[in-house]
Amino acid sequence: MKQMLEGSRAIALTINNIQPAVISAYPITPQTHIVEDLAKLKADGKASFEYIRAESEFAAASIVEGACATGVRVYTATSSQGLLLMVEVLFNIAGMRLPVIVTCANRGVSAPITIWNDHQDAMTIRDAGWIMLFAENHQEAVDQHVMAYKLAEKLELPVMVNIDGFVLTHTYDSVIIPDSKLIKKYLGDYRPKPGTFLDPANPVTLGAFATPAHYQEIRQQLHDDLVASHTLINQEYNKYHKLFKTYTKPKQTKIDNGLIEYYGNSRPKVVLVAMGSLVGTIKDVVDNNQKIGLSTVASAKVGVLKIKTYRPLPVEQILKVIKFTKYVAVVEKAISLGHLGSLASDIKAIAQSAGWRTKIQSFITGLGGRDITGEMIKKIISEVKKDNNEVKFIG
Repeated sequence: MKQMLEGSRAIALTINNIQPAVISAYPITPQTHIVEDLAKLKADGKASFEYIRAESEFAAASIVEGACATGVRVYTATSSQGLLLMVEVLFNIAGMRLPVIVTCANRGVSAPITIWNDHQDAMTIRDAGWIMLFAENHQEAVDQHVMAYKLAEKLELPVMVNIDGFVLTHTYDSVIIPDSKLIKKYLGDYRPKPGTFLDPANPVTLGAFATPAHYQEIRQQLHDDLVASHTLINQEYNKYHKLFKTYTKPKQTKIDNGLIEYYGNSRPKVVLVAMGSLVGTIKDVVDNNQKIGLSTVASAKVGVLKIKTYRPLPVEQILKVIKFTKYVAVVEKAISLGHLGSLASDIKAIAQSAGWRTKIQSFITGLGGRDITGEMIKKIISEVKKDNNEVKFIG
């Protein structure tokens, strides 16, 4: 059944239906409603997990790391400065190949202080060895959390689900919460392989000291396994939606899998690339072009490429979409200060390696929660066609 729920509530109910063994978190806006709801479910006797209060985000990450190392399902959530406080532990979690699941309610970072949404927090850990998913809306956020556990446990890799703070966490939308019995059918019981978790009957060492003779090969294995995860991500996406039936594909959607979605014209002149809730705004611009002043001809040649999986970057999927495109505008809520947007830098690199001359330009917007309007997207479509290629801040 569809319900009208706050995004945070939808995620909390989904996590409760997944039934992890241990949850630990520290409140931080705009993540707080998720863990408040989980704590209340536990206090009201509606949850079976162990809820451990932590004195900081560093402690919360350490608690779920330790719990996961004993061979059980775990969950935590954070945002912004809280994510930054977790960074050391997040690298450890990936290096020890622990299937930890984290929700990041994306928010800008200090200074100056902001509590509103952008993606600068998530970009700080893009090289930590985590699978990183970005949700456009409430339903996609719910679905990605369930799939995250399947991916993490099969691949022995941690997964971070990114949802835009306030834009998704504090707004209401219709959403289907997967039933706990159906989730159990999909996920099954978590039984990690012997030797991959701490067991007094079978002693092992996790995250051991590595000499120069071994460290590089260990990191390469992590890299190779992340890259190879593309196949499983797509397989599980198809399996999930066949079983749960929570998504109806719009007519404008030409490509839809666990890595990307392409929406719009089959042979676009302009492709706008984005992640998260911003994608919905861009789709509205394409659909309602007459209302914001775009001509019918221009709009018919505009496409929207949504990156669902940012790490590992779906290189081949991206190249297929932009192969015959003249202009690519990468629209991001983050900036690699002193350079470009991180996603734009990635896409420029893979296009260059393919030997293409497609114009790829970086556009930064929505930092610190600034509203992104249809007029701003219209301006980006016009700007990317001009004879310049510097990074541009819009709005």
